[in-house]
Amino acid sequence: MFKPTVGPIIGHTTTNHVRIFLRADKQKDAPVFAGIRYRRLGEEHWSKGIFAKLDSTRDMSEVMTLNDLAADTDHEYQAGWFSPMNPVHTVETVQELPLQWPRQIHRFRTRSSQQTLPRAYIVGSCRYLRITAGIASAPHVGDRIFASISNLLEQAEPPVSAMLMTGDQIYVDDLNFVAPDRELKDILHKYRVAFSQPNIATLMSGLPTYMILDDHEIEDNWPANKNKHDELLYANAMKAYELYQASHSPAHELSSTGQINRELHKYWYQFTEGDIEWFVTDSRTRRNLSAADRRILDVEQEHALCTWLINSPARVKFVVTSVMFYPDCKRSDDDAWQAFPEQRLRLLETIRTHRIKNVIFVSGDVHGSLTSRLTHSEDPDFEVHTIVSSPLCNSKMLPYAKASTFILDQPLARTAAGDYQHELTGEVISQDNFAHVIVDTEQIQVRYHDRDGNLLQSTGIELHQG
Repeated sequence: MFKPTVGPIIGHTTTNHVRIFLRADKQKDAPVFAGIRYRRLGEEHWSKGIFAKLDSTRDMSEVMTLNDLAADTDHEYQAGWFSPMNPVHTVETVQELPLQWPRQIHRFRTRSSQQTLPRAYIVGSCRYLRITAGIASAPHVGDRIFASISNLLEQAEPPVSAMLMTGDQIYVDDLNFVAPDRELKDILHKYRVAFSQPNIATLMSGLPTYMILDDHEIEDNWPANKNKHDELLYANAMKAYELYQASHSPAHELSSTGQINRELHKYWYQFTEGDIEWFVTDSRTRRNLSAADRRILDVEQEHALCTWLINSPARVKFVVTSVMFYPDCKRSDDDAWQAFPEQRLRLLETIRTHRIKNVIFVSGDVHGSLTSRLTHSEDPDFEVHTIVSSPLCNSKMLPYAKASTFILDQPLARTAAGDYQHELTGEVISQDNFAHVIVDTEQIQVRYHDRDGNLLQSTGIELHQG
């Protein structure tokens, strides 16, 4: 068996279930199979191999599911692919073959069923890896920060549960003014190169990774910049996104057999860990830019988000939105929530009038990191926070955000019931970074680290009890 050409990538993970993405090479007309076997850490015998037949319509990739696992348990696994000599082999018959598995052993840990344990996450966005004519330029620069994340994981306490990548995991429109990628084969190649760099590959083989797209998975400021020639671009970009990012996420439901249901109706999704819940929004592909009903989230998604905010029993509710919820930029920004004030106000009023506590908006996009607090002039019980983490790796052609980028001296919104007022709760970080978010019983601690892993800033967000 050969090592995967991309992956393995650990995706959505629960107390008893894990999704693992991997990709193989095409072998002319010969059949190709992917396989995984696993065992609990410390056990001698491997499980029976789990296999899938691969095909080129999915770029020779597959998401394998492991079910009925033990909770809160370290597991080891091996993953690879092969092309049998006999072309009539099936998923059932290859199980009898005497396979030589790749020597590399990966690890993952299932979630704990204990509700109130402290938990931790890595958050990051905007990873610029310049790829021109199919070749990554100085790829170590775009991969460096993931080694620092891996080093942090080794000593992190509590252990890190997952990594949230909140947009611009690749740049389809890299050097857009010179050689924009529009063909599916070129966009797929970009994903393969981006996700197979050594440090990010090592990290994602063991840490559950949740992704959502932003504009650069399609093109800058999509769909505001869309033109009549972009239909093919969009179809190809979303096909690639579905294969490499959405495929291992909770956006895909499981079939009755415990396998991934290939039908995908939406990109937004939810997941839960103990008394913490995440709602990962698609704030990019369901926009309505008409003056009559401007919205960044479609009607169905806004309804689902509000229903979840009101009814979820979670102690802490994280809402991921790839573009910034607040603060607003001084330079007119028609791409973030700033350009959709009515819908933003509806969400804030839902949180305030239903007295929902411990809501944290998580985003990236702006190439700067910050934490901020939103309050209400007439309602002392209202409080919302935001955690912004960006970029994992910037382009030398793009500026970093800084405090002067944002409108900080006037209310976010004025209403008859009072003003929504905000303030930074730390410095704005203007360099490559990632966030280490620790959720404890009394507070959330947000620790920003630079690309070498050095601590830049730590901010505490007090949690409301009861």
